Amino acid sequence: MSSLFPALSDPSAGRRPALRFGERGLTYAQLASAAGALAGRIRGVGRVAVWATPSLETAVAAVAALSAGVPFVPLNPKSGERELGHILADSAPSLVLAGPGVELPGPVGGLERVDVDVHGSGALPEDGAGDEDPALVVYTSGTTGPPKGAVIPRRAVATTLDALADAWQWTGDDVLVHGLPLFHVHGLVLGVLGPLRRGGSVRHLGRFSTDGVARELGEGATMLFGVPTMYHRIAEALPAEPELAKALAGARLLVSGSAALPVHDHERIAAATGRRVIERYGMTETLMNTSVRVDGEARAGTVGVPLPGVELRLVEEDGSVVAARDGESVGEIQVRGPNLFTEYLNRPDATAAAFTPDGWFRTGDMAVREPDGYVRIVGRKATDLIKSGGYKIGAGEIENALLEHPGVREAAVAGEPDDDLGERIVAWVVPADPAAPPGADELAGHVARRLAPHKRPRVVRYLDALPRNDMGKIMKRALRDA
Repeated sequence: MSSLFPALSDPSAGRRPALRFGERGLTYAQLASAAGALAGRIRGVGRVAVWATPSLETAVAAVAALSAGVPFVPLNPKSGERELGHILADSAPSLVLAGPGVELPGPVGGLERVDVDVHGSGALPEDGAGDEDPALVVYTSGTTGPPKGAVIPRRAVATTLDALADAWQWTGDDVLVHGLPLFHVHGLVLGVLGPLRRGGSVRHLGRFSTDGVARELGEGATMLFGVPTMYHRIAEALPAEPELAKALAGARLLVSGSAALPVHDHERIAAATGRRVIERYGMTETLMNTSVRVDGEARAGTVGVPLPGVELRLVEEDGSVVAARDGESVGEIQVRGPNLFTEYLNRPDATAAAFTPDGWFRTGDMAVREPDGYVRIVGRKATDLIKSGGYKIGAGEIENALLEHPGVREAAVAGEPDDDLGERIVAWVVPADPAAPPGADELAGHVARRLAPHKRPRVVRYLDALPRNDMGKIMKRALRDA
């Protein structure tokens, strides 16, 4: 039986709902039967690919592969053929698991295919997989080259989900709502495998909508997972949707991740619902590193404290540790613990470069620590750390300040070369009213008053919308290339 999901082999859990996607759902007994049938077909075949649509079939495929001890590669259905071709050539899956009738594009269609029958009948195999055996291979976004496959062991899945259970007091009584894609860590590992490990249930919206959130939370769901784009839409909708405000107010836990949630949206949601959104911090290679705890302070703009078992430190460019916990001293986050990936598939060079000689993973994220240990991320080392006039400045705090201006709907900040300052601060702004955008001097003064004069944007550029990826993250390289 699968040690990752004890409830699947627990007769007392059989009738409890496990998964629901729209109108389709499975109890634990039905999930165990369907996953057992599929696990019997794929056991021993080597690595498999999963065509990761937001569907019941994807969830069953993931549970079946893990139950069979077969590592799987979730494939993003929105990926282009070139990227899919690279991932398939690199990971070399022996077959692909997909929903019946789903059309697969060229590179994927060439694989042997096994249709996922969510009504299949079979017994779960005995679990012979070890903690260090690979569970899944998740490909990174590829912003600095072709995507790399992060090999995530079963140990990392189990320890991360158990650490989150500790931080969030997550139990089998919880019902999770989300509408996230299932080809990455947030939507699949946290959003599907997390509830199943606890013996609880997940209701997937298929496609995110504020109506769907209000309906599911209003019908007994206790938790909501989302990304900042989703919470921004919630914040925008709250004044006109009293049922949404009521549903959110009744939730036990609202969690945002994958990117920073602007403080302005935090405050709007809290004011309308009385509930604070909490943030956590993780990445593909590390799963989850930190979180605001439910028994701690839900402090907007921070990602909380390290999870149980996770060591975290900040370091200077020369590798020296940033000892100060003053909320100002910036350093790169490095982490160590059982939540880490094993390697980049077929990339020993990249794997070696990702770790320090003493075994810490270099995240590339820049942060400060508060006196009580809370971590506040200020951006990515490559795109969000701005060195201007002798100061180290995080783009994230300037973005939050800009979003507090009533004339700004969206904002992104980065540095550009400057002969005098080294780098000048540049802001890309989507105005609330395109016909009357706030002036550059007005915005610079707004930031200077809230933060400091040296943090004001020197250049402001106006856009109709910011370029974002599937997770709602702003693609700053695309802004610079525009």
